[in-house]
Amino acid sequence: MISTAIRLARVGSRAELAAAALMALGYPCVMLAALIPNLWFFAAACAATYGADRFLHQRNSYLINRLNKVRAGLSIRFLVRQLLLVLLLARMGLAEEPLFYAAVAGFLLFYGLQAPQGALATLIRLRRAMPVVTRNVDLHAVRIPDAPPNSLVSRSAEKMLHLDVFALAGLLVAARSGIDLYGYAGLGLTLVLGLVYILLLVPYLRRSRRVPPAPAVLGAVDNWLREYQPSVVLYFSGSKESAYQVNMWLETLEQSEGRPLVVLREQAIMTQLGPTWLPVICVPGGTHLMNMDLSTVRVALYAANVGKNIHLLRVPTMKHVFIGHGDSDKIASVNPFSKVYDEVWTAGRAGRDRYALADVGVRDDDIVEVGRPQLAPIRTGTGVPAHPVPTILYAPTWEGWDDNPGNTSLLLAGENIVKRLLNAEKPVRVIYKPHPFTGIRNKKAKTVHHRITAMIEAANTARAAEPGRAREVADAEAGQTAARAELTRIEQTLATLTVTGRSGGDESEESRVSLADPERLERAKTLRAEWNDAYWRTFGRWEHRVVTGAQPRLYDCFNQSDGMVSDISSVVSDFIASGKPYAVTDSAQLGAEEFRRQNTAVRAAVILSNSAAELDELLTAVADPAADRLAPARRELKTYLLGPDEPTSIQQFNAAVTALTAKAEARNTGVAQRLSAQEQPGTEPEREPAADPEAAEAAAETTEPNGAETPVAR
Repeated sequence: MISTAIRLARVGSRAELAAAALMALGYPCVMLAALIPNLWFFAAACAATYGADRFLHQRNSYLINRLNKVRAGLSIRFLVRQLLLVLLLARMGLAEEPLFYAAVAGFLLFYGLQAPQGALATLIRLRRAMPVVTRNVDLHAVRIPDAPPNSLVSRSAEKMLHLDVFALAGLLVAARSGIDLYGYAGLGLTLVLGLVYILLLVPYLRRSRRVPPAPAVLGAVDNWLREYQPSVVLYFSGSKESAYQVNMWLETLEQSEGRPLVVLREQAIMTQLGPTWLPVICVPGGTHLMNMDLSTVRVALYAANVGKNIHLLRVPTMKHVFIGHGDSDKIASVNPFSKVYDEVWTAGRAGRDRYALADVGVRDDDIVEVGRPQLAPIRTGTGVPAHPVPTILYAPTWEGWDDNPGNTSLLLAGENIVKRLLNAEKPVRVIYKPHPFTGIRNKKAKTVHHRITAMIEAANTARAAEPGRAREVADAEAGQTAARAELTRIEQTLATLTVTGRSGGDESEESRVSLADPERLERAKTLRAEWNDAYWRTFGRWEHRVVTGAQPRLYDCFNQSDGMVSDISSVVSDFIASGKPYAVTDSAQLGAEEFRRQNTAVRAAVILSNSAAELDELLTAVADPAADRLAPARRELKTYLLGPDEPTSIQQFNAAVTALTAKAEARNTGVAQRLSAQEQPGTEPEREPAADPEAAEAAAETTEPNGAETPVAR
């Protein structure tokens, strides 16, 4: 019942639900106490609303956003409480007393102070904004002053409003004791502190505290670009939830040849960007991007098909490549929009064939197979479970932008899958990792997610109570406690390593101080590996787990699993790299034969109906390698989907970058020659010699990699 209430209230935890209930009941109680009147009841109800309000704000609760939408925002809630205090004073017979008029005048003056305070905070924030935000880009040429203290500008409206607590407390004490001095003192303190807050903000309007104007910042960025001369750009636009789509390419780009650069379009992604030494420029404005000096770039890589791609696609001096963010049989993997790119890079032969079958206008000559460099962290399975209780990963994809039942197994089969795994004849451990987009479009998916989470929690409770389990739990407790302590230590160390400037700096200040330290980055990488190892030791090998958020990563879950259940998505293609058994759900009920025909990645999978009755075949293959009839098919499918093991994926990727760079240079040289010829009347533009077919074929064999599509997210 509590889980249902949490879901309906759109809050994230029991604590948030309790705070929401306290605030919902608190304001009627404040009004009732003012009408009775009862001073102690009023004080207690006010304290409850203050505490609940502040707690929900600190948690960034969705409920706060909803209250703002229905005109019950923060200022209104404070105003209502102050008006009810005035009502309480009137009901207590103080309406004709000087203190009553002082209270009314004091609250009016306090609200008068909020206008300049809000205006100053907004103006400071606007004057601190830069047209770009950078990481690992040297902007020493422009002077970027320190940001105002976070205590002044962060949640400034909330802090200002809370200063009324002194006036409220003073007036209540005065009403109780009959000594008006307490009320005057409280009102005076509130007004003085409000005025001091305003005065503390004023110095940050000085010219010396502002960031340079946009032309100066953009000029400094262009100067840096001309000095750095980037040759390859990874371009990305999307929401903060889609940051994983660009993060998956950072390590690959770090290993690429040339001078890489990452260009982002939304500042929200900057906070979600993984640690990297790559220079990063976030350019929200399309005009600023189109005027940026990217003349040295020869290859632009696109991880997603989005509208803002047009701002870079318009540049003819570079070659444009769709690399995507996953390899799957989803229709998004053969998006007709891909025709706008000069090339489409796929993981293996399957991606090439996928475009040929779809016939969406992408020519076979424009497809290059480059493997999947991101799959290096995935360990190949040994064929035997690492523990007596095998681990099965359930990683459903999200519901997609339409209502196609084949998008995700979560809605129609998710609960059946988890129930059968939890009640398997031979016990297994379940790791449930839903897609980060789950529920963003179809709220039913979020509801099912909560039910599955509750099922797993209940199963853990029941398993812990099994006969003989108590001793195992007790024996493991010391190790788990040590692992949790290690996690805390690692997280604290990582927090210090990832801070590039002083605490509380804004985006502009971080752009000034965010030059990468290779030693810190390497240390952080080592610590993240240690964190992952410690995380899996914080609970028993028999204990089910719900994994959400960025850590642990999906590939870490792969390495902990002996088998997987998923949907048609890049998750399946990536898991094939492990060689372990897997199952895919035919949620649209196409039938096993048609499902295999339409989806390459399921040719070596156990195919599940929505009842998940076929799960026993997967569990048998996991437990007994001799019964794993699909193992040969998985080995063959791995090469078809992901490309050959040799040359390595990163070698294929670098070869593709080199080959396309040469094409861009050849195009630019040809255009320059034709323009030069036009400027000299009477001269014929130099024609390129006819290509020697045999020489061209030989060159292709030595320079073009075996490649594969880079697909779309699960």
